[in-house]
Amino acid sequence: MSVAATPLPRRTPRAADPRAVGRLVLRALHDELVCYPKPGLVSRVDTGSHADMDAATFVRSLFALRHYFPAIAAAGAAGASFTRLRALGLDAERRMLHATGGVNTHRGAIFNLGLLAAAAGWQRAHPEHGRPATLGDTVRRHWGEAIVRPAIVAEAAPPSHGMRVAQCYGIGGARAEAAAGFPHVFGVGLPAFEHSLARHGDRRRAAVQCFFNLVAQLPDTNLLHRGGAEGLRFAQTAALDFLAAGGVAHPAWRTRAESVHRSFVARRLSPGGSADLLAATLFVHAWQQIRA
Repeated sequence: MSVAATPLPRRTPRAADPRAVGRLVLRALHDELVCYPKPGLVSRVDTGSHADMDAATFVRSLFALRHYFPAIAAAGAAGASFTRLRALGLDAERRMLHATGGVNTHRGAIFNLGLLAAAAGWQRAHPEHGRPATLGDTVRRHWGEAIVRPAIVAEAAPPSHGMRVAQCYGIGGARAEAAAGFPHVFGVGLPAFEHSLARHGDRRRAAVQCFFNLVAQLPDTNLLHRGGAEGLRFAQTAALDFLAAGGVAHPAWRTRAESVHRSFVARRLSPGGSADLLAATLFVHAWQQIRA
């Protein structure tokens, strides 16, 4: 199976237009896909804990979403309401499901990265207000209240597994994460990624370190859906143990990460929420590089 690499856009003023925001998002989602070892999740190496999808499924999904991210970035630039952003997301979800034969590959990414792309569009259109605010700050300030407004949450049809689990366990889930400005992206994922990248100079290695940090700290509703509270505890403990031993700085980090991967697959655990936030982290890092 072959997944073609996506070149980084050139760092020019045009790199901030909606089409280039879309390219950055797709690059981030592609880099999340090829990240390995990524316990329990689909990569080019294997299908992880999933029997209904593989890397080719994800590539078809990304192709179907190629117009969505520029469109939502443009909507954000125009100051669109959350209702409008949500409508774009629901349309993208329908196109994703059509492309994958009904398989949910990117529902979380459509929501999370869609909002971050809208925030990037807003910052592009309002450069005098875009700094020093992060993309998370922009999401929280402009759409945070609407994201968790009860009337809007109640309109979700059908509710996702994550929403049901969040209600069952009394946790915020993806909506609360977004409404708060993505604290796990900016407080966990991004520092881990940047520290590892500075130390090792290897983006894929840094992505693995970022992912394990997210699994260790995020109350991942995908893990709760598949494994309950015990599954979440197992996954977080495994990630913490990996990090405590040095993470990707350990000489045998890859072998150790592959062992964790096998243990997740054996239990059918899939930290999809952490994967979404890994992609979000990679996009935020790329955006900040352009904005620097």
